[in-house]
Amino acid sequence: MPNIKQQEKRVRLAARQRQENLRWRSTAKTLMRRLTESVAEGDGAETETRHRELVQWLDRAAASGALHRNTVARRKSQAAKLAAGAAGK
Repeated sequence: MPNIKQQEKRVRLAARQRQENLRWRSTAKTLMRRLTESVAEGDGAETETRHRELVQWLDRAAASGALHRNTVARRKSQAAKLAAGAAGK
């Protein structure tokens, strides 16, 4: 346990940031799962909506620093391939 007041504050802050980052990651995974499900159903309009929603969320996560920009780029690329495959069917 920290003995210094500033260290105690950093421990509290880190715990809060960890929870916030978990929320960003968890929601990104959920949105990706919803996109995959809409592609599997073959609903083009729903797929487009889900893809747009996922991309916006990932961009905000990168801007806030919760996810690394290269991670976001990779996930956006995967989502675009998935959505394009659904449009091709």
